[in-house]
Amino acid sequence: MVNQQQYYYGTGRRKTSVAQVRIYMERGAHLVNGKPMEEVYTWTSWQETINHPFEVTNTVGQFRVVAKVSGGGIVSQAGAIKHGISRALTEADPALRSPLKKAGLLTRDSREKESKKYGLRRARKKEQYSKR
Repeated sequence: MVNQQQYYYGTGRRKTSVAQVRIYMERGAHLVNGKPMEEVYTWTSWQETINHPFEVTNTVGQFRVVAKVSGGGIVSQAGAIKHGISRALTEADPALRSPLKKAGLLTRDSREKESKKYGLRRARKKEQYSKR
């Protein structure tokens, strides 16, 4: 029989990235898409972004994170994981909601890429004006 461990779930979104995050009440490595976080997110700024909810709530090293993330770029994915961890932490302990809310970690960043307009090169870029 397979040993089922209890976990807390949170979905995080940022731009076009979606992260499905599970946090387990045990110490362990953070896994992103089946790989260690340090292997996927090599820059320390990306790792700090992901670990920010734990620093705000003083729970560094108390949880094991397993995340599946897809879409977007690497910075967007790190932001989505951060949002998912924040949501999962509030599910695990409702008392952590207040510090997370004050830090702005529960609010979804709704900024998206602006769509391209017809007659233009991009959303706002026009052809260069030539007087002669």
